[in-house]
Amino acid sequence: MEAGGSAAYWSPGSQILWRYRENSGDRFHIVRPVTVVRDDPEVLAVWMAPGTECVKPVLADGTPVHVEPLESRYTKPRTVQRDRWFGTGVLKLARPAEPWSVWLFWEPGWQFKNWYVNLEEPLVRWAGGVDSEDHFLDITVNPDRTWEWRDEDEFAQAQQAGLMDAQLAERVREAGRSAVEVIRAWGAPFADGWQHWRPDPSWAVPSLPEDWDRTPAHMSS
Repeated sequence: MEAGGSAAYWSPGSQILWRYRENSGDRFHIVRPVTVVRDDPEVLAVWMAPGTECVKPVLADGTPVHVEPLESRYTKPRTVQRDRWFGTGVLKLARPAEPWSVWLFWEPGWQFKNWYVNLEEPLVRWAGGVDSEDHFLDITVNPDRTWEWRDEDEFAQAQQAGLMDAQLAERVREAGRSAVEVIRAWGAPFADGWQHWRPDPSWAVPSLPEDWDRTPAHMSS
């Protein structure tokens, strides 16, 4: 899963890892092997295929995070487990230094469902992929260009649980407002026609390496 040679960008078809660190910690708790669609100074686009083996967080007793009541969701001990990405695949787009990525979802049969703005730390590139930290708050953008905030309750609870201080929370809110400005102006990547994109049928589903949590030997923004 290493980038070939000394090239600054990955070539289409390269397999890399898209990872998220746990909040207020150093361990990786979300790891997704993906295939590079495009990588250049404008955008990194990757495809997460259906059935991809991933790493996801769960409570220490194995309870899925999303079924735990919100008030205790971020205070109970956690671990990680391997699992498969269910449903249709996801196209992820990230512009350099931007504090969010944009994900595209489809219904079965390639019926476009929506864009999803995932507010997060700007991606940090390393030889085997990209790393970030999720910021809880998100935005859904519908095909008719209407939009709405998502997970505001989780965003508030994360602050209450001490996973995010007031300064970071305001920075995330500001990033969200900036994303909304892009949506209202229908800028990139929403206007770029990515909803019509389809994966190369010859691409194999990337595998999850045993050292999925390795610390990069070198990292650069």
